[in-house]
Amino acid sequence: MLWGSYMLNDYTLQMVLLGSIILGITSGMVGTFAVLRKQSLMGDAISHSALPGLVIAFLLTSQSASYILLIGAFAASLLSTFIMMLIVKYSNITYDGALAIILSVFFGMGMVLLSVAQKLPGASQAGLNKFLFGRAASILYADVIMMLGLGILVLFIIILFWKEFKLLCFNNDFGESLGLPMMFFDIILTSLLVISIIIGLQMVGVILMSVMIIAPPVAARQWTNKLNKMILLAGFIGALAGVGGSFISSIVPRMPTGPTIVIMNFIIVLISLVLAFERGLLSRIIRRKQKINSILAKQILFDCYKSFKKEEIISIKQIMDNLILLSAKKKKQLRYYLLKKGWLLITNDKTEITKKGLEEILERGVLCA
Repeated sequence: MLWGSYMLNDYTLQMVLLGSIILGITSGMVGTFAVLRKQSLMGDAISHSALPGLVIAFLLTSQSASYILLIGAFAASLLSTFIMMLIVKYSNITYDGALAIILSVFFGMGMVLLSVAQKLPGASQAGLNKFLFGRAASILYADVIMMLGLGILVLFIIILFWKEFKLLCFNNDFGESLGLPMMFFDIILTSLLVISIIIGLQMVGVILMSVMIIAPPVAARQWTNKLNKMILLAGFIGALAGVGGSFISSIVPRMPTGPTIVIMNFIIVLISLVLAFERGLLSRIIRRKQKINSILAKQILFDCYKSFKKEEIISIKQIMDNLILLSAKKKKQLRYYLLKKGWLLITNDKTEITKKGLEEILERGVLCA
C-alpha cells in the first residue's frame, strides 16, 4: 500500500503516465483513419522523416527545448508528406514505393545530421539521441501540457470534420461528386497524423512511433465493425497500453518506457486477434466447427427422414454407423447436437423425427435434394 502510494506520488511517474495516456488516445484515434485507408505505413514514414527536422532545429537555434525541436520535426514531417503526395501524383511510382523512398532518404539524412550535431559543443546535453527510441523519463510538466493541448486540438478537428473523414475513408469518390474538397480534408487528416506522431516522439522515439499509430486501431478493429466504436476503442487501447507499459517500466529496473509500451500494444493486438468475439481466431474456429456439425446433423436428419418415408425401421445408430469416416467421439457429438436442437427423439433405440425436425427439413428445402 505504501509502495503504491509512493509510486503515485512520484513526479516522474505522474508525468510519464499522463504523457502515455495522451499519446495513446491521440495516436489510437488518428491511427484508426490511417488503418482504414490502408495507409498504416505512412505513420512509419512520417515518424522517421521527423529526425532531420529535429536536428536542423537544434543546429539553427542551438536550443534543446522540446517545443523548438518538435517544431522542426513537425516541419520536416509535413515536408516529407507533401513530397510523398507529389511523387505518387506526378510519377509512375506506387504509394508503397514513395513511402520507402521518403522513409529511407529522410531517416538517412537525419542520421547524417545527427552525427554532425553530436560533434558540436553542448550536443550531448541537448539529448537528441532520446528521440530515436524515446526517453519518457525526461518528460516534464511543460511537455505534458503541450501534448495535452495538441491532443485536444486533434480531438476537436476529428469531431468537427467527422462526416467528411468518414467519406474520405469509405467513399472518397462520392464525396467528390457532392462537390466537397476531399483533397483539403485529406491534407487535414494527414496533418493530424503528423501532429499525433510529434506528440509521441519524446515518449517512444521516431523508430517505434509507428506502432502507436497502427497497433491500437488494428486491435480495435477485431472487436467492432462500427467506426465510432472503433475510434473510441482504439483510443482506450492506446491509453491502456501506455499506462501498462509505464507501470511495468517503473517497477522493473532499467526497463525503457517506450519499448515497453510498444510491447504492451503488441500483446493487446495478439489477445484481440485470438479472443475477439466476431473476428477472433478462436471464435472463427468455434463457428467453423458449429457449421460442420450443423451440415452433418442435417444430413443425418435427412437420412432418417428417407428411411421413415420408405417405412423402414432403422435406428440412428445404424445411420451413424454408415458414417465410417467419423470418429466415435464425433458421432456422439452429432447425436447430442440433434437431441439438443430437438430434431430427433430417441427412446429405447427407437428414433423419431420431431415436428421441429420436419420443419427444419421443409424450411431448408432438404426435401428437394
